[in-house]
Amino acid sequence: MGKVVEIATRIKTRAPMVVYASAKVSFDHGIGDDSRGRIKGDRQVTVMTKESWNAVCSDLGRKLHWTTRRANIMIEGIDLKESTGLILKIGEFYLEITGELVPCKRMDDQFEGLTNALKSDWRGGVTCKILSEGIVRENDKVVVMERE
Repeated sequence: MGKVVEIATRIKTRAPMVVYASAKVSFDHGIGDDSRGRIKGDRQVTVMTKESWNAVCSDLGRKLHWTTRRANIMIEGIDLKESTGLILKIGEFYLEITGELVPCKRMDDQFEGLTNALKSDWRGGVTCKILSEGIVRENDKVVVMERE
């Protein structure tokens, strides 16, 4: 079992990430009012792990704030590698993992070398589709489940 470490959103593409202690999770807006949260395919919410981010920072030789990756939820205690199709139960809501969050060249705009550091072992995190609405809070329990 894992837990939510932090939550972040942005109001528009390329806008700075804003960190929250809690946020609404909705079909229409994703996490809070995140610009990528509207239903457009299978990428409403992005989730990454603290363990992967720490490995990335170690490889880069520099401690960067996790929002540099521009993900919505940071969790710990769960391995997301090869998890497509699994369900994340976070608190009382559910997300379906739809695939690996592949890092783009824009990550190097954040910090040189970040794109390559994120590429191995799904370190960039996962994309998710919202299956049920709710509230996400820091320290919420996170459980990985098989799709029924």
